[in-house]
Amino acid sequence: MKYFSTRGGPGLRSFEDVVLAGLAPDSGLYIPRDIPTLPEDWKTAWANLSYQQLAINIIGLFVSPNELPLHDLEELVNRTYTVSPSAFREESITPLVHLHKNTHILELFHGPTYAFKDLALQLVGNLFEYFLGRRNAQKAPGAPPEKLTVVGATSGDTGSAAIYGLRNKANISVFILFPEGRVSPIQEAQMTTVLDTNVHNLSVSGTFDNCQDILKSLLADKEFNDKHSLGAVNSINWARILVQIVYYFSAYFQLVKNPLVDLDHSEIQFVVPTGNFGDVLAGYYAKRLGLPMGKLGVATNSNDILARFWKSGSYEKVDPTADAVVGGVHATVSPAMDIAVSSNFERLLWYLAYEKAEKSDDSEKRVAACQQVSQWMIAVKNKGAVDLSTVLDGARADFIAEKVNDEQTIDTIKKYNQSHSYLADPHTAVGLHAAEVFAKSNPESTIQVVLSTAHPAKFAEAVQRAQSTFDPETVFGDLLSRERRVTAIKGTEEQLIGLVKNIIDKVASAQSS
Repeated sequence: MKYFSTRGGPGLRSFEDVVLAGLAPDSGLYIPRDIPTLPEDWKTAWANLSYQQLAINIIGLFVSPNELPLHDLEELVNRTYTVSPSAFREESITPLVHLHKNTHILELFHGPTYAFKDLALQLVGNLFEYFLGRRNAQKAPGAPPEKLTVVGATSGDTGSAAIYGLRNKANISVFILFPEGRVSPIQEAQMTTVLDTNVHNLSVSGTFDNCQDILKSLLADKEFNDKHSLGAVNSINWARILVQIVYYFSAYFQLVKNPLVDLDHSEIQFVVPTGNFGDVLAGYYAKRLGLPMGKLGVATNSNDILARFWKSGSYEKVDPTADAVVGGVHATVSPAMDIAVSSNFERLLWYLAYEKAEKSDDSEKRVAACQQVSQWMIAVKNKGAVDLSTVLDGARADFIAEKVNDEQTIDTIKKYNQSHSYLADPHTAVGLHAAEVFAKSNPESTIQVVLSTAHPAKFAEAVQRAQSTFDPETVFGDLLSRERRVTAIKGTEEQLIGLVKNIIDKVASAQSS
């Protein structure tokens, strides 16, 4: 299996190269050359597999055994998804909870940092270590080891999950950028209280999109990238998307085993609260692989660039009808989704552009799709908007979208806590409210699976606003009072890029001295 850039950059790349690089040199995102084919008997052969075994089978479809031998993949997966109080706390890893009628919750927050990002980033951290260790083992005796400088931008959960997945790993340093004052207190504490010498937190003046722009600028700077061997943990890294495909299949098989569910006469609708489009994009790949499902539900908060696209076909960083906000980003009670531009949307756009390309030859269609995506992304960067109405029908064939505001979010937390004894975090509440909207136009038999992306204790302020007496200390103990280490940086985007480069240079220099 080989990978290429959505913008048509140079050549095909191996899985190893794609994992370690994250972003393509032309600033495009890597996608697989082809979508694999499921085994003909997958429904029966995989029906009783553990989560770990399911992950091995699905990931193995996208990785050549010549590049990652099966026994090594098995070891990496089994080591990642260890069931213990400090790793994954549920035997099924992602348990499916029946909420009411045809609504289920897929709980993705049972990893070490209590967020769905753990499911991918714990394995990605192990993949970084595996590939880097293999390269260094092949070096001549006495040769300096190859090192990896991992950079990440976070709206809250990616940062802590990446840190927990990479802390204390040999020859790997991790730098996490987060927007000052725009992550929850628990999220910030989870990142900044990790004092391992290879972990560095940078609090950035601005929004998540500013952090993401800095990250992309660093990765696109060939000289700086070559100097420090940069890698990415954000969902621009293909490995993040690949690993997340697994829990869609896990949810399906849990439904199959439920005697109260009749999948022969029902359609599954996954509803996904999303900001950067990675979590729901994994569902799109699951559908393309052949997992039976209806339209994927895209649930956004007030930062609704995705919901606005599915309504009008216009992809605009700033809503022209809304009040002006900092960087075009509203600060909401669901901060992990406070994002103006959804990076992973570019991957979906490539497939939509490919289907619309007026070429008869497959290779010509691929080139045309890359060229089209590149033009679209340049327009978004330079003008802040692009008209995508030509591919709107294609997007509507697989997705439906809905915006949920803060008042609706808080009301939904309160409603499900009181009526169903289920305490949802604000992001999950966004998904639950959107699911209710979608249900009004669904066939009555439709089974909805809402992805729950974080534990409610991570967002205690929002949960308490919904009149819950939940105490986060019952989960996180004295986390908020522990010693912290973080560097605050302020300035224009150009100044911030320079400051981050200087910090990485200084750390690298200190490590080599």
